[in-house]
Amino acid sequence: MTQARASDPNFESRIRSSFERQGIMKTIGARLLSVAPGEVRIELPWSEAVTQQHGFVHAGILSTIADNACGYAAYTLMPKDSEVLGVENKINFLAPARGERLVSVGRVVKAGRTLAVCTGEVWAHENGKETLVAVMQTTMMVLVK
Repeated sequence: MTQARASDPNFESRIRSSFERQGIMKTIGARLLSVAPGEVRIELPWSEAVTQQHGFVHAGILSTIADNACGYAAYTLMPKDSEVLGVENKINFLAPARGERLVSVGRVVKAGRTLAVCTGEVWAHENGKETLVAVMQTTMMVLVK
């Protein structure tokens, strides 16, 4: 992983402000757990509203929280006058997503001037046990305002 250093000393407030403007995060009930240079954690409490027909959290929701964690991890390292946009991603589902809550962890692998490559993990928490349910690799792009 890249030794992450934020160029914007106010990166955390910029990330939190952007996150609060995301309707999808409000809709599914997700919240930011932590924001650090090159790493962001998002928590999603279990809700029947985000499940598929078998009662597991839907793959689209897992993809959404992994993508967001990766995007915001990349955004922590971007200039203050920029925005972030996903370019591509690939996700593998490893186990059924069930539990009291899910935690997605996005980390920057390498950040360049234009693109950042990130990895994401989604962990299900159930009865004190953590299970890795999905992994993502994604590329994020710096958008200059």
